[in-house]
Amino acid sequence: MHALSRSWSSALSATVVAVALAASAVSPAEAAEGGPCGQGGSGSSSGGSSGSSTGSLAGALPWLTGPPDGGVPQLTGKTKAIEMVTGPGSPNNTISRFNVSGTDLGIMWDNGNALGRHDVMMAFGDTVGDCEADGDDWRSNVLFRSSDTVLSDGMRIDSSPLAGPNNSKEIIPGFAIPGEYTTIPTAGIAVNGVQYVRFMSVRSWDTPGNWTTNYSAIAYSTDNGENWTADPATVRANTEGIGIPGIPAVNPANSKFQQSAFVDGKDGFVYEYGTESGRQGTALLARVPAAQIRDLNAYTYWNGSAWVADLAQATPVIGSPVSELAVQWNDYLNKWVAMYTDETNSLVIRQADRLEGPWSGKQTILSGVLVPALYGGFMHPWATGQHLEFVATTWDRYNVIYMRTDLNGLQMRATDQADRPDPATTGDARLLRVEYPDEQ
Repeated sequence: MHALSRSWSSALSATVVAVALAASAVSPAEAAEGGPCGQGGSGSSSGGSSGSSTGSLAGALPWLTGPPDGGVPQLTGKTKAIEMVTGPGSPNNTISRFNVSGTDLGIMWDNGNALGRHDVMMAFGDTVGDCEADGDDWRSNVLFRSSDTVLSDGMRIDSSPLAGPNNSKEIIPGFAIPGEYTTIPTAGIAVNGVQYVRFMSVRSWDTPGNWTTNYSAIAYSTDNGENWTADPATVRANTEGIGIPGIPAVNPANSKFQQSAFVDGKDGFVYEYGTESGRQGTALLARVPAAQIRDLNAYTYWNGSAWVADLAQATPVIGSPVSELAVQWNDYLNKWVAMYTDETNSLVIRQADRLEGPWSGKQTILSGVLVPALYGGFMHPWATGQHLEFVATTWDRYNVIYMRTDLNGLQMRATDQADRPDPATTGDARLLRVEYPDEQ
């Protein structure tokens, strides 16, 4: 724990880059300089990032000078923060059990009873461990598993693929090409007991809210997430000449499918929402016969009225800006629910009767006014009934918070296009205080 009192400024996911840039009031030149764990940090990044997805992003975010604090916001209104899933103050003890002191995202999906186990899989982005270690024990991504069926009081983590005792391993290193800074999961799904993750390869951090990817691709696991293989045949190249043997030709429309959200349509198809790099794009929709999820030639795309084979003809189903999208069926609302971060850095939902839409107007379920620097809302796949459980990240904590929303009164017709006001601006939701681990 002593290392967590230090400032830290790197090894963060592309999503946190964008939010931090947008929220920061100081320029990099004015901010404290830092090593891999921030100002005064002793970790080394001698491995670098060029040519490998396992290099630390040292110095990438020197304006982030606060350590992860584990503070749980105490809120009034329909949405409550229950606990930290990761990092300081988490009852999961992710620091001692998995060497995970800071991470983000937490994309969840049902594992489909793989190997006779019924788990929720949880994929995280860039992860740091011990700041006293060389390179801060940085990994591009890690995975947790949970069989906790009592969703109301938090989420207990059972296991994680390990590289050694008490050390979660990087599950998807990508293809180790030049200019591959990191590889970040964006979607996950199970098909016939096989786990699939769509991930993006980040090439550069750009202006606030924007970054550039080399490609997105699918990795798969046949042993409940323990070991993963990245499939070059699934690469949607976004950059010419990236040097991965056997990948499909670069298609300019690939830029629209660099980040994803998978949905089991329960009709034999896997549906995949696609967004472009960064936080400013629209959402398109593809579908593929589930058994052919690794065959890009089997995908078709919604053009507004029909499914077509040409990705270039796809039209948006959700308007911009859409960021870190998650979609799943909700039995209480009797609607498909899309959750994402909007332009105010708030988590919003939309509702639809069909995956193709139309989608309703926005409803804010967690305001960026009350919980600043917010991003990455991902719904629990086992959520049912009146309450919707999900996770969210803030870049200042750089850890994942478990949240719960009361859906009563949030029913909305898909054809109702009017955005609802942010409850923080109407007084229906307030921040009372932030509860830190040593105050509990």
